[in-house]
Amino acid sequence: MLLPFVLVTSLFFFWGLANNMTDTLLSAFKRIMSMSDVQTSLIQMSFYGSYFCFALPAALFIKRFTYKSGVLLGLLLYALGAMMFYPASLTASYTHYLIAIYVLAGGCSILETTANPYIMSMGSVETATRRLNLAQAFNPIGSITGILLSQYFILGALNKASAEDRLEMTAQELTNIQMGELNAVTYTYMGVGLVLLIVFFMMLLTRMPRNSDSSNSLDFFPTVKRLLANKIYAWGVVAQFFYVGAQIGVWSYTIRIVMSELGTDEQTSANIYLLSIICFSVSRFIFTFLMRYIHPSRLLMMASLIAIVCTLAVIFSSGMVTVVALIGISICMSLMFPTIYGFALHGLGEDAKIGASGLIMAILGGALLTPLQGWISDLSTIHYAYAVPMICFIVVALYARLVRKQA
Repeated sequence: MLLPFVLVTSLFFFWGLANNMTDTLLSAFKRIMSMSDVQTSLIQMSFYGSYFCFALPAALFIKRFTYKSGVLLGLLLYALGAMMFYPASLTASYTHYLIAIYVLAGGCSILETTANPYIMSMGSVETATRRLNLAQAFNPIGSITGILLSQYFILGALNKASAEDRLEMTAQELTNIQMGELNAVTYTYMGVGLVLLIVFFMMLLTRMPRNSDSSNSLDFFPTVKRLLANKIYAWGVVAQFFYVGAQIGVWSYTIRIVMSELGTDEQTSANIYLLSIICFSVSRFIFTFLMRYIHPSRLLMMASLIAIVCTLAVIFSSGMVTVVALIGISICMSLMFPTIYGFALHGLGEDAKIGASGLIMAILGGALLTPLQGWISDLSTIHYAYAVPMICFIVVALYARLVRKQA
């Protein structure tokens, strides 16, 4: 199973790359089109709203066919969305970019819905959560790559003119600047699309295991009834909704808050964002190792409580204390997604395919809570907006407590 495991694990890299390139687009479009935080949050609403819409159809698709079919479909949609950035650049329409992001994210949703349970099925049930944490550890490596691509090819190409400076420009001057900036966004995404097509053909030509593909029946409503009766699964979906809302909110506005606290521009502030993701990546390997000695539910509780403290520091502190607290939140978050996912899917058997879609649909939290955070930021300050992820971490801590009681 080594080669199939490596290929499926590579998918964790690619949707990590998409997630964090999208996070930097908020800062990019804020400057390119002089938008408010609420307007730029439509990017996350489009991205994670697509996750919600595609997750259940993806689960039904892989239930009817195979995990491999789901992977191939996801890669094709991901690549198509990346290529759609080109026609969006020709119209210079924010709406057209949002449509391209929606299609791209649909592919990512299918990949996540497929790859997470696929990885868990590649071995013993006892080590499934640890195996998923290992595969998920390559997700932040993709995130780091996405940030670097964005930092140098997108944020580095932004004109330094502020919103006020752009108001004083002639229409032609503004158009020339914006077209150069939008081209930087477009060609970066198209390059990613070409790489995805190569991975598609590699996956197509590789013999993949058919784990848990023995039953193709679509007993949808009985499956949903069983899932809702499972307290660990049902509350796992709720916890995942709030966790993803916290993660996307924290990272979406990291560059903004660093610019505010340190007085730096987007490209320089992205270094702090990059450092956060590096710490996130390293700590995921550390947490995976610690699971050999400490029960995952205890680790999840500890990480949630520390994240709450760090979020309070972001709300009420300033300067480098705020920056260090942001990095601390990322360290704590590294454990959360795969651990909640592993608890929720544990022991579901064939129900895991539909169950996985519910957990991916919970990513809707990123679409709904990020605009709420942007709205609070526009009304007050970016600091107070971090009350939203703080509440989310409280929910995750309560879920960890529930799992410990059920263990």
